[in-house]
Amino acid sequence: MENPLNDLTDKSHADNPMNSPSEHSRRKFLFKVALLLNGAVGAVLAVPVLGYLFGPFFRKNSSYNNWVSVGNLEQFPPGETRLAKYRNPMGTPADGQTRTLPCWVRHIANNQFQVFAINCAHMDCPVHWFPQSKLFMCPCHGGVYYQDGAVAAGPPPRGLFQYKYKIVGNQLLIWAGELPTLSTEASNASPGCSSCQS
Repeated sequence: MENPLNDLTDKSHADNPMNSPSEHSRRKFLFKVALLLNGAVGAVLAVPVLGYLFGPFFRKNSSYNNWVSVGNLEQFPPGETRLAKYRNPMGTPADGQTRTLPCWVRHIANNQFQVFAINCAHMDCPVHWFPQSKLFMCPCHGGVYYQDGAVAAGPPPRGLFQYKYKIVGNQLLIWAGELPTLSTEASNASPGCSSCQS
């Protein structure tokens, strides 16, 4: 004797549109489209991340780290500290005026210089030079530096960051492209070109 329930389940399988060949192929198609769209979104998100991670290995631009002129030696009289500007070698033409960076140049004597980044070592605010008191002062949080870049008062944890320099002919050059960071040598009481590269 046949079970009427078996007959009912057989009919329900036959009547179920999910078991039809057209539905099965539509399901496969939509699954493949979803995989393709997810893969495309993943690739779009992965490209900038991979570019950031592997970009320095493929950089062949010789201007990344090189010597850049900040001016003629005559622009910096002995015993004075002057503001100088240079073009950031890592910039692009789209950077416009923001590619021009300032720095403080202190001419100690003869061919002895100190070239300071303009940023305070505390919170990167630009420091100002006051020749009357021979101090660098930060307007943001009251950081004060001596003329040799060492901390005099306030919250800065270290002296002003110094650029390496060298003199070629009548030009004062700094090692640009190396931005001031905590790993960059901070100033100390003994100025000079001891850290510059030839």
